Amino acid sequence: MAFSGTCPVPPKRDRRSQGAQDKGNFLSGEPRPAEPVLTGWAGSFTAPEDGWTFPRARIDRADEMASYRSFKELTDREVEGRDYRIRIDLRDPGILIMAPHGGKIEPMTAEISEAVAGTDYSFYCLEGLKADGNGVLHIESHLFDEPRALQVVDKAEVVITVHGQLDQKEEFVMTGGLHSRLCLEIEHQLESDGFQTRPPKEGLRGTDPRNICNRGKTRQGVQLEVSRKVRDSLKDDRDRLRVFAEAVRRAIRMKGR
Repeated sequence: MAFSGTCPVPPKRDRRSQGAQDKGNFLSGEPRPAEPVLTGWAGSFTAPEDGWTFPRARIDRADEMASYRSFKELTDREVEGRDYRIRIDLRDPGILIMAPHGGKIEPMTAEISEAVAGTDYSFYCLEGLKADGNGVLHIESHLFDEPRALQVVDKAEVVITVHGQLDQKEEFVMTGGLHSRLCLEIEHQLESDGFQTRPPKEGLRGTDPRNICNRGKTRQGVQLEVSRKVRDSLKDDRDRLRVFAEAVRRAIRMKGR
């Protein structure tokens, strides 16, 4: 099948608002658009026999460009209490459990973090509250600079962050970060309670020293990437959420200091 000619270029649209809306759909688990839209091309080209393919990782990375790159940029456009909120519970300052992309940004990550923190460990989350387009609130982990978060991170020996991985078909948890000993123990404890783990993919390894999980006193933390299917199951089964949280807590008691 061949295409030729020139496509009319549609009217310009606000790239930030459109990108933010798309990101909100992707991170909230809503269906992706049926196919990418090609605009502004001219000339001719031939589609391969097996159809066009668009690598998912490329789409995800391009989409992330729409999110804010600093908390200052976020606060210039969003209102605390309306578009987002921050919750902090200070307990044991040595261990901090964080959900930097909670609420509607990466659903259930705040609830998982809060369950792991329990009544023992400190807890922080930034939650998206917008009706849609919450993906724009996703400040990447190596850029995360919300001032209250930095204060509690500076006091912690070890920081564990909980994130939402997009997979809706398979249940798994990926453990990254520079605290390799604690990562291995978390994997062991989760697997002993029936959760599957796997090595983190490129871009999700959490090994950048600037990553918020690695900015505690020891400069070694853990980044948990929890697939959407696991998060949905924990939302529907609070007993399973308790089992998940207790597995991570056992690992912290054994290897977290």
